Amino acid sequence: MYGSLGLLSTPSCVGYLAPFYSKDYAKASSHSRHVAAQKTIGVMAGSHKLLGKSLSPLKIRTNGRADHSSIVSAVLTDDNSTMAAIEDDTEKIGLFSIDPSLEQFKDHFRYRLKRYVDQKKLIEKYEGSLEEFAQGYLKFGFNREEDGIVYREWAPAAQEAQVIGDFNGWNGSNHCMEKNEFGVWSIKIPNSSGNPAIPHNSLVKFRFKQGDGIWVDRIPAWIKYATVDPTKFAVAYDGVYWDPPPSERYQFKFPRPSKPKAPRIYEAHVGMSSSEPRINSYREFADDILPRIQANNYNTIQLMAVMEHSYYGSFGYHVTNFFAVSSRSGTPEDLKYLIDKAHGLGLQVLMDVVHSHASNNVTDGLNGFDVGQSSQESYFHTGDRGYHKLWDSRLFNYANWEVLRFLLSNLRWWMDEYKFDGFRFDGITSMLYHHHGINMAFTGNYNEYFSEVTDVDAVVYLMLANCLIHTVLPDAIVVAEDVSGMPGLGRPVSEGAIGFDYRLAMAIPDKWIDYVKNKSDQEWSMQEISWRLTNRRYSEKCIAYAESHDQAIVGDKTIAFLLMDKEMYTGMSSLVDASPTVERGVALHKMIHFITMALGGEGYLNFMGNEFGHPEWIDFPREGNGWSYDKCRRQWDLVDTDHLRYKFMNAFDRAMNALDDKYSFLASTKLIVSSTNEDDKVIVFERGNLVFVFNFHPENTYDGYKVGCDLPGKYRVALDSDALEFGGRGRVGHDVDHFTSPEGIPGVPETNFNNRPNSFKVLSPAHTCVVYHRVEEVLEESDESEPLSVSESAVTNVIASNDRVEEPAPDEDFAADPSEVKDLDAEETREGTIDG
Repeated sequence: MYGSLGLLSTPSCVGYLAPFYSKDYAKASSHSRHVAAQKTIGVMAGSHKLLGKSLSPLKIRTNGRADHSSIVSAVLTDDNSTMAAIEDDTEKIGLFSIDPSLEQFKDHFRYRLKRYVDQKKLIEKYEGSLEEFAQGYLKFGFNREEDGIVYREWAPAAQEAQVIGDFNGWNGSNHCMEKNEFGVWSIKIPNSSGNPAIPHNSLVKFRFKQGDGIWVDRIPAWIKYATVDPTKFAVAYDGVYWDPPPSERYQFKFPRPSKPKAPRIYEAHVGMSSSEPRINSYREFADDILPRIQANNYNTIQLMAVMEHSYYGSFGYHVTNFFAVSSRSGTPEDLKYLIDKAHGLGLQVLMDVVHSHASNNVTDGLNGFDVGQSSQESYFHTGDRGYHKLWDSRLFNYANWEVLRFLLSNLRWWMDEYKFDGFRFDGITSMLYHHHGINMAFTGNYNEYFSEVTDVDAVVYLMLANCLIHTVLPDAIVVAEDVSGMPGLGRPVSEGAIGFDYRLAMAIPDKWIDYVKNKSDQEWSMQEISWRLTNRRYSEKCIAYAESHDQAIVGDKTIAFLLMDKEMYTGMSSLVDASPTVERGVALHKMIHFITMALGGEGYLNFMGNEFGHPEWIDFPREGNGWSYDKCRRQWDLVDTDHLRYKFMNAFDRAMNALDDKYSFLASTKLIVSSTNEDDKVIVFERGNLVFVFNFHPENTYDGYKVGCDLPGKYRVALDSDALEFGGRGRVGHDVDHFTSPEGIPGVPETNFNNRPNSFKVLSPAHTCVVYHRVEEVLEESDESEPLSVSESAVTNVIASNDRVEEPAPDEDFAADPSEVKDLDAEETREGTIDG
């Protein structure tokens, strides 16, 4: 397919010529038969040697390790390196040392690395650097200079162009724009009596003549604010020239908080955060909701629906104006107030960024620029490749120079102007493959990831994006939403990977929904739960979650609602005894969220309201519900009312976050599942130096239940879901000392108890989880005073893909080559160690 290459396909262009450069209007482009066949933007200059034929797959190395400080890493960061080094030394691609089975696709990786390096070098040659290239907002759109306002717009297919607005009575005849040889229209509007000719907060649009002679008005692509008349129904948005005077411009007061060891993310939607049936504002969210988030010990916020979207019901995923904040909740200065206040509370702020597609809205969005245009003249591909049939949205042409400038600048804009601390990239699966994941059931076969269906244009863009983000903000957190489980998505670009810091563990909530909906308590499999929570790729960090906004949308139900249903309306008063349904529901809600957090990843995410078991679903105002806001809000009064049981789930959520604050177990590389007992319905595991005991049995309470552990000494309760403060029965004694006993021969796991060198006994009530911490000071001065390390043979189950079982790569701490790693096909759930 045009513009992208899989392992066996024909190469396409690396990139298009930049229509605007900071130093002169230099002429250059990539060498491509596709570009050569059309008149595009500039003069051909320079060729780029691409892989013109498929190469025979090489044998997979089965032993030995590659040097991470390889030639490839240097090429990705050093301008003076050459691609010849990559071709001569591809065995040293860092990603292969983590997963040697990827070497069979060496040609694919070499090709996409070449595409990435070539594109980056072109950008550096003609734009100065990737970071300068990503400051397109300083040139495009409206920018005020000392003696006037300069407006630039890329619209190569336009025949004529004008800028119109309040300032000229919407008559552009005196404000005609000029087009250069690269398709960029520009105009400089001189100051009037020493003041900008376009006043701050006035309405503006881009008017241009299409090839058919028809004039159309569109919102400028780089507009920084867009509004709509709220008193009129279904009217179009207008662009707003946003340039407040210094007295009205928000000044940030607080520095960015330090990067957390492990993100505990609170996913939030500002608009629906009010308890009233209306759209909430950025300032109200900052003043009313941020303190709640901080009180529950989250360290990171993920804001949804920030970029302007004309249709509120899209949840912010059909973006119309990429550089503009959603005007429903306030102004750009209001959003800055929110982010600054979050920073003052010690909270990092991530933005849910949508670069996988754009709204199909022609009137209000970017889509309006490409009517009748070719891919070289548009932000989007033409034909079927430019349209997502399930999302009814447009798909970007990631090989186009100006698309790269637009999207990369968009990322830097939000970091520089609003001080966002990172991003969650939505819909990555749609970007990675030409089929967009539609009707695809990924099985884990590597051929599904590295073939002609791979959209290398998009892969290269994501590599550039992650390189940019981490260069501009080294401590940024960047999360990918991908359902396919593509290997290398969550490893650095310097290793030949795509560069995300974390990936969402998207299979986990599906498993919980299946269990809660379709299985009785006796049918819950401890091995399957443990396997699902630990089944992720070695060394690629995951953000685990039991439910996000996806599980709360109308047509589905939250976990709490699935567990308790109608009794959430009638049985949540703590002034009377809980019904069996409510008691079970509250208990399992706590257990499901906590085991997901503790076992499921290197970070945790919760959607706004789910921390206290918010009932009902989210239903945005739409024609089908009479445009009602009743279900598009959060009922904070439920958790604030002291006699309702919602407070118990909220208190436990606060406590489990506080536990990680104190013990940093999420950031620990030590994770060992020692027991998944199907008869007892008990899971025992260690994370860091904490011991977790989850009893999922609906009836059985075990007194003197023996659990294995690594380190000897005295253990005490650190967290107990059965405590009275969490709505439990208070059956577990918190002042009880649990002393360990040695098990078997030290260093010989098969002689130990559940492969653990020590054990202690506990009380484990039904539907309860209890965490034990080791009291350090009681260690005896003896041969056992030195803590026993995790057994070298305890390398096991947690290194597979997010959505499949696979042979893991070796753990560098414990195995010299893959032959030393246990065969994971022997059993589904076993003791394991994660190197995070």
